[in-house]
Amino acid sequence: MIYDSAKRKPPAIEELLALFRYRDLIYQLVRRDIVARYKRSFLGIAWTMLNPLGTMVIMVIVFSQVFNTVESYPSYVLTGLICWTMFSQSTSFSISMMVWGSKLFQQIYLPRASFVVSTILASMVNFLLSLVPLFLILVITKTPLGWSLLLLPFSMILILTFSMGFGFLISTLAVFFPDVEQMYPVLLTAWMYMSPIIIPIEFLEDVFNGWLLKLNPFYYVLNIFRIIVLNNSVPNFLDWGLAVLVSFGILIIGWLVFTKKADSFAYYV
Repeated sequence: MIYDSAKRKPPAIEELLALFRYRDLIYQLVRRDIVARYKRSFLGIAWTMLNPLGTMVIMVIVFSQVFNTVESYPSYVLTGLICWTMFSQSTSFSISMMVWGSKLFQQIYLPRASFVVSTILASMVNFLLSLVPLFLILVITKTPLGWSLLLLPFSMILILTFSMGFGFLISTLAVFFPDVEQMYPVLLTAWMYMSPIIIPIEFLEDVFNGWLLKLNPFYYVLNIFRIIVLNNSVPNFLDWGLAVLVSFGILIIGWLVFTKKADSFAYYV
């Protein structure tokens, strides 16, 4: 059989088909990530639930008097923290996995995207576990829970697509520019404090006439989650539209950039 490179499918389509063919590999990578993360931990999976709770307690103690205008501030902080933890940890791990996985690309064929996809999916499992302490706090703080929670899976899809898209972008940069791996935690810290995670939205709306929020893509995804869980209401069409545009837009851009450069990863180990 003669291979004709001129008849090769577009990289974005080819990589997508490869992910489907190697779906068992992705499952094993997800399983490995989850097992490896808690294998030597005394608390195991319980740490996923205790970690956001502990961070929330510290943040509430430090900032509750400063931002005492927010109703049910512990719930406000915790909803922001679990979404941010999902995004920040999954994208950080994506960088590490791609830098590590690039060494394998010189030896065997693997779908390059499988490392990022498996990392994001493993982090989504942790996100699901972190919902347990969230709902516990909501009950303790007597936050109303209603039918809007039926929309929670759609909000989780937005968080997943946003994280995956950004994971593709940042891991691509990290392969070509190794310093990105060292600089990214600094970027995440700055990004966190410019997002309505600990700081109330009303406060950020007064900074640069609200442009700090408007130019923050994470805000739109987090906003949907908070409206559903914390406000016990259904997001309006504009909120949904902006969140879908941002999350799926970043996913498409990240996927196109990643697949376009994927063939070169093995040369930048």
